[in-house]
Amino acid sequence: MKRYNKIIAATFFLYLGIAVFMYFFFHDKRTGEDLSYKVEINEIMQGLEKEGEFSKPDLRGKVHIKEVCFLPVEYGDKEAEYEAVEDVQAFYQNHNGVNMTVKPLVAGEKIVGYVRFDYVTGENSDVFLWTMEGLLLLVCALTLALLLYIRHKILGPFNALSEMPYELAKGHLSLELKESKSRFFGKFVWGIAMLRDTLKASRNNELRLEKEKKLLLLSISHDIKIPLSAIKLYAKALREGIYESERQKHDAALQIENKAHEIEEFVKEIVSTASEDIFTIEVENLEFYLKDYIDKVRECYETECRLVMTDLTIGRYENKLLKGDIDCAFEVMENLMDNAFKYGDGKKIAIDFYEEDYCQIISVYSTGNMVSENEMPHLFDSFYRGSNINNKAGNGLGLYINRQIMLKMGGDIFAKRQEGGMSFCLVYARAINEEY
Repeated sequence: MKRYNKIIAATFFLYLGIAVFMYFFFHDKRTGEDLSYKVEINEIMQGLEKEGEFSKPDLRGKVHIKEVCFLPVEYGDKEAEYEAVEDVQAFYQNHNGVNMTVKPLVAGEKIVGYVRFDYVTGENSDVFLWTMEGLLLLVCALTLALLLYIRHKILGPFNALSEMPYELAKGHLSLELKESKSRFFGKFVWGIAMLRDTLKASRNNELRLEKEKKLLLLSISHDIKIPLSAIKLYAKALREGIYESERQKHDAALQIENKAHEIEEFVKEIVSTASEDIFTIEVENLEFYLKDYIDKVRECYETECRLVMTDLTIGRYENKLLKGDIDCAFEVMENLMDNAFKYGDGKKIAIDFYEEDYCQIISVYSTGNMVSENEMPHLFDSFYRGSNINNKAGNGLGLYINRQIMLKMGGDIFAKRQEGGMSFCLVYARAINEEY
């Protein structure tokens, strides 16, 4: 905001500078032109006296003389003399905005008439000067008014809104956004409000899951204590030789096995619950155009690939109407591109398109190390990471999330080992009401 205030101040001082320059420029020009109009009058009069009669002079090239009129002194009859009165009155009538002077026209030793010169001098440039100054002041006032309006109605509210992401990042989710009456940032405020509500829901869901998992762990730990205590008792009895017959020893070993199986079931329940509740993936099964999807990908990753010097190629495609959620579809592409940057060699990423069984296939290929054939069936399992990770950070959930999203959108995802890298293929169902 301080920089913007400097712009306002600079605009005002620029106006003052131009206004002062214009004043002194025209003032100097005016003072130098005060008597130059007489030179033009004398030139015209010399030409008329040389001819001995009045003829309309050529005023081209004359700066000060605007009009030349003639009033003869002789009239032939009384009616003409009556009309001469009106002519004389009109002849000597002053015109607004110009000065005038009257010179007698002499032919020989006789005055044949009078010549009137309408002229302007440097003094008349004051009108032009103050007109220009007024226009400049008006432009400056409008510019300053616009800048102040932008500061008050746009930059001021946006400056207040810009603090909201920082507060959300700190976990302050109870703050409310107040939209101004002008509603310049309606969509932005709506998006921030949605983000805040989503973070609130995520936090509440996280707290609920954490509470449920703690209760589950407490319950299962309590249930585990019973078979665990039995195992310890049977093991102690076997160690101290309490059982004498082989039959008793066999029964004790069988009890230990059964109790261990119970504990194993409890552990499976913990793992199953953890893997099922770790994600809540919501997908809106709508429709979207392939071009909108690819434009979003291109806008996001062309610059990033250029910065890391990775060759990104996007093949030709037809703008098909696909089933699914474009935001979730973009999340899938984000995970694939992130894997390509992280686990690829950074040389090339290629996105190609083809159709199969009325489905749109989008192939994302990246150069780098391939996973082994034995690892291929497990790529989309949760928490699974292939042998080509090269000590890169990760949690093995990206491809698992991708498969869950694609399945919920009625599609699928599969991987292929290709020469020099890996390829992941996204299968999208085309919309039934697609127009050709």
